[in-house]
Amino acid sequence: MAFTLKKIDHVQLAAPKECEEAAREFFAGVLGLVEVEKPEELKKRGGVWFEFGTFQLHIGVEEPFLPAKKAHPAFVVENIEELKTYLSEKQVAFTSDDNLPGASRIHLFDPFGNRLEFLEWQ
Repeated sequence: MAFTLKKIDHVQLAAPKECEEAAREFFAGVLGLVEVEKPEELKKRGGVWFEFGTFQLHIGVEEPFLPAKKAHPAFVVENIEELKTYLSEKQVAFTSDDNLPGASRIHLFDPFGNRLEFLEWQ
């Protein structure tokens, strides 16, 4: 092959029109991601972008909107037990899943119904 895939630059999740404040409350307020400014030309499309480490998560407006119930990003977490406690305190529902050998993981849904996975490798 003459090309090499190097890394994922960002993951985009769809959300309904006028999702920005709910996205900020959840992804920045609850999960602690940092909002990054969208390029001027893309602002008119709506949505909001976040980053953590060297990765970005883009929340993009899609009409008509259907949440991703199966497809999902998976976030590697350090100290998933603390995350579970924190989410419980924030009243964010999640389900534990021990079906992946060597990993402790949970699934939850963002404010728009998109599935998110958080896992810690043992």
